[in-house]
Amino acid sequence: MASKEPDNPNYKVIAENRRARRDYEIVDDLECGIVLSGSEVKSLRTGQSNIADSYASVEDGELWLTNAFIAPYQQAMFPHEERRRRKLLVSRRELARLWNATQREGMTLVPLVMYFNHRGIVKVKVATAKGKRKADKRATEAKRDWNRQKQRLLKQNG
Repeated sequence: MASKEPDNPNYKVIAENRRARRDYEIVDDLECGIVLSGSEVKSLRTGQSNIADSYASVEDGELWLTNAFIAPYQQAMFPHEERRRRKLLVSRRELARLWNATQREGMTLVPLVMYFNHRGIVKVKVATAKGKRKADKRATEAKRDWNRQKQRLLKQNG
């Protein structure tokens, strides 16, 4: 459920973590830059990546994206590792806030979407989230089903 920006011709969603909104209660999100090699960017332009199993963490005063898959680029002279840790770029203030959320408040940093912004630069939207329990997931699903049913009834009667 990434924000759609149809007026920007360069905006393109590369990878989306659809399970994140189901498994986690999203508290806040943040746009981050990411440090990539040339072959990784070329591979992302072909759309070969996956962030479903990845997570972010604050280690040694830096924000890292771990376990994100970017397929190897076939024509690369110097190929990259597919699942290497990649550094995420945020301000010091945001880094301190994220560290505080994970260490003191027990939240998780979950990547929601990886995309090219309007300038053609790769960005990652990272969310601070709380894990949902099974009952919470069921309650969210029941609420969503009820809203759908309500809309259907209003449409029929209206």
